[in-house]
Amino acid sequence: MKFTLAATDAHSKARAGEIETAHGTIQTPIFMPVGTAGTVKAVHQRELKDDIKAQIILGNTYHLYLRPGLDTIEKAGGLHKFNGWDGPILTDSGGYQVYSLSGVRKIKEEGVTFCSHIDGSKHLFTPEGVMDIQRTIGADIIMAFDECTPYPCDFTYARQSMEMTHRWLKRCCDRFDSTESKYGYDQTLFPIVQGSTYKDLRIKSAETIASFNREGNAIGGLSVGEPAEEMYEMTDIVCKILPTDKPRYLMGVGTPVNLLENIALGIDMFDCVMPTRNARNGMLFTSNGIINIQNEKWKNNFSPLEADSELFADTQYTKAYLRHLMQSKEILAAQIASLHNLHFYLWLMKEARNQIIAGTFYDWKNKMVKQLAQRL
Repeated sequence: MKFTLAATDAHSKARAGEIETAHGTIQTPIFMPVGTAGTVKAVHQRELKDDIKAQIILGNTYHLYLRPGLDTIEKAGGLHKFNGWDGPILTDSGGYQVYSLSGVRKIKEEGVTFCSHIDGSKHLFTPEGVMDIQRTIGADIIMAFDECTPYPCDFTYARQSMEMTHRWLKRCCDRFDSTESKYGYDQTLFPIVQGSTYKDLRIKSAETIASFNREGNAIGGLSVGEPAEEMYEMTDIVCKILPTDKPRYLMGVGTPVNLLENIALGIDMFDCVMPTRNARNGMLFTSNGIINIQNEKWKNNFSPLEADSELFADTQYTKAYLRHLMQSKEILAAQIASLHNLHFYLWLMKEARNQIIAGTFYDWKNKMVKQLAQRL
C-alpha cells in the first residue's frame, strides 16, 4: 500500500491524499460504507460503484467468520470474488464485537472467548487467529485485534485494556509478518490507538502504535457514547502524534458534522453504519440538514430529497413518495433512503477534498457544519 499527500489546508490540519491498493486507488478524505455480512445493506455492488462512487467498503470479521464461514469464503477465492466487489476492502478485527457483545464474552490475555449470536456456539479469537481469519477473507486493509473500551470507563480499566491491546498488536504484527496473502496480492495491517477519553493514555497509545511503523494507523474507542467535544479532543491529541505520511482512520464515525470536524483535525478515513441504519428508519442527511421522512409534514411535499438537484441528478425521488414507501413498509424505501444517504456522505467527502485542494476548506467547513446539524 502507498499513501501520497496531494494537499493540506492552510487553516486546519485537513489533508487530501491518495491510497494505492491492489484493488484500486482511494482518494482521501474518504467515507467507507459498511458491509457487515459481505454486503452494504439494501444496496447493489453496481450501485455502490456506479451511482454512489464508493471507493472502498468494509467487511466484518466476526460476522463473516460465523456466516458464511471461512471455508466458503476461501473456496470462493476471497471476499472480493464471493461478493463481486472488485474495489478495495477493509475488514475490522472483531474488536468492536468484543465491546458490543459484553454479555456473552470473556476477555483474557490469550484472547476473547465469545458465544455466537447465531447458535450460541463458543469461539475463541486470538490476535494470531484474527490475522489468519483476515488473511482468508482477503481484505486489502486488515485491522489489528484490540479491545474497544466502553464509555464511561474508569482510568485503571482503560489503562490495562490499552496495554493489553498493545501486547496483542505485537502478536498481530508477528503473525502477519510471518504469513502471506492467500490470493496473490498484498494486504496491509493497521494498528489501533486506544485509551478511552484519557489524554495521557491516548498520547501513550499513539506513540506506541506509531513505533510499530506500519503503513497506516487507526483510532478506535471513540464514538461509543462520549460527547462530541471529547471525541474531537482525543482525535486532535492523537493526530499530533501519528505520522503525517501515513493515512489515519477514525473508526466508527459518524454524523456528517463529525466527519467534517475530524477531517479538520487530520483524519483521512471514516466508516459508520449511520447512513444506512438511519436510512432504514427514515432519517435522511442532506446538504441543508436532517430530515425525518416519517413526519407528517412531508406527506404532500413533492420536492426532491436533496434540495441541490445537481448532487443527485440521477437518483432523485420526492419526499412525499419516500414517506409513502416508508409508511407502507415497502422494501424499496430502505433502498432509496440508503442510496441517498450514502450518496450524500460520498459527495461530502469529495467536496471536502475539492475544498482542501482549492485552499477554501476551513471557511466552507464552518459554513457546512451549521447547515448539516439543522433538523428540517
